[in-house]
Amino acid sequence: MRKKLNRSIGGNVFSLCLLILLGTFMALPLIYVVSNAFKPLEELFVYPPRFFVVNPTTQNFKDMVQILAQSRVTFTRYLFNTMFITIVGTFGHLFIASMAAFVVSRHKFPGKQFIFKLIVLSLMFTPSVTSVSSFIIMSRIKLLDTYWAILLPAFQSTLGLYLMKQFMDTLPEAVFESARIDGANEFKIYWKIAMPMVKPAWITLIILMVQNLWNTQSQYIFSEQMKSLPQAMQQILAGGISRTGVASAVSFLMMLVPLCVFVFSQSQVIETMTTSGIKE
Repeated sequence: MRKKLNRSIGGNVFSLCLLILLGTFMALPLIYVVSNAFKPLEELFVYPPRFFVVNPTTQNFKDMVQILAQSRVTFTRYLFNTMFITIVGTFGHLFIASMAAFVVSRHKFPGKQFIFKLIVLSLMFTPSVTSVSSFIIMSRIKLLDTYWAILLPAFQSTLGLYLMKQFMDTLPEAVFESARIDGANEFKIYWKIAMPMVKPAWITLIILMVQNLWNTQSQYIFSEQMKSLPQAMQQILAGGISRTGVASAVSFLMMLVPLCVFVFSQSQVIETMTTSGIKE
């Protein structure tokens, strides 16, 4: 008995050490980005390279703000464009995808299986594959250089529909039948019952959409007033070796928001991973 207990403790210690090692290894790129953002220019080019900053400074961020201040468009405009696209695109997609998933999952109608197979098939194609056709469509309906050119593709993404549908398939039908007997309509069942029960799924979807839209550099936007923060940052990165420190600050800034969203909702993501394969 004691041997089994010692073996179990030894296995747990080994697993813990292995997880800590893997976690540290995966965190190294993030730590390196943060370290570079606060390095003075001379430390960025020192040889051999230093992983950690020795003399931290905020000069890189000051230079970044100064460069953006000299632009024809203010930094706040770039930030507003990015936040508007991210917030509206994320919650618009969540609402549309979850409603469609509820219908596909909990209702029977002709062609249901065929439609779901098309949804799964569409997941095989990356956005770059459909970029030309999407550009032609946006051009013909005269939505180029508008917010809608970014929001409409975000709304119709099938990844969220697939994720929500798979989770809603795990919900017991008895819950919905009881609600219908009590007089609840379909929208109330969707909003009051289904959505709270699949909270881990839509939290995960929010994280994925925020990460995608926050870093988007749309091919449909041309005017400076409509450009997002990543596009403005890309112009800074094109400044050459003299802006290496600013580029490090830009990289840190762009990863900050998605990272914060993930940190504050990581428990729900873990719950999504642990329950995604469970069915009634």
